[in-house]
Amino acid sequence: MSLFTWLRPNQPLLNDAQRQQLAQLPAPAEFSEQSLRAQRWVVLDLETSGLNVNRDQVLSIGAVVIEDGAIDFAQQFERTLHRHDHKTGPSVLLHGLGPSAIAAGCDPAEALLAFMTFVGDSPLLAFHAGFDQRMLARALKDSLGYKLQHPFLDVAELAPLLNPAVVLRDAGLDDWTAYFGLQAAERHHASADAQVTAELALILFSQARRQQLDSPRLLEQRLGNWRRRRQMSHSF
Repeated sequence: MSLFTWLRPNQPLLNDAQRQQLAQLPAPAEFSEQSLRAQRWVVLDLETSGLNVNRDQVLSIGAVVIEDGAIDFAQQFERTLHRHDHKTGPSVLLHGLGPSAIAAGCDPAEALLAFMTFVGDSPLLAFHAGFDQRMLARALKDSLGYKLQHPFLDVAELAPLLNPAVVLRDAGLDDWTAYFGLQAAERHHASADAQVTAELALILFSQARRQQLDSPRLLEQRLGNWRRRRQMSHSF
């Protein structure tokens, strides 16, 4: 083995069909100036083996699509990923994905390729999006050698941004869904969490329009200003 080979990171082993599908994935689009209603959004939720973004694994992916200002129930995605080295931990008490479900899951490369094909060039929404973004990015790199560059908006940030008078400290998804009177069919299940996150996002988009923030780019810019103000206030 040459020194170059030893130093080079291991590349995922993909078959010809997988490499072709990977090459055909569209480049992600930046946040646009079109209306929020006109934008296709993919609302994502991941169930993972834990909260360590450097060590834990994605176990299941659930996603729904917001298009034309509504949830499109014809566009839904759900996969459980096979993990041969998965060890059951405390997180199973939340997501319920036991050894038999993980053993029967899809090949991670196939599942992730299917998901990115489903996403296309659309931006993504998630609650506490930073975690989902980092976990998904690592899974894509490890299984496909793919660099995730799709933009994300965090619904956990949009809610307080658009509702500054609401006092909910360190509010989670349950807190905001309860505040708006939404009902989650089943919490800590990727597809169910993605759906209730999408329902919450639609309420927030309606509020954004009333606040003259009717485009993904405007909303992202306002979020950036909001984050900077919070950082400055916390520094004093």
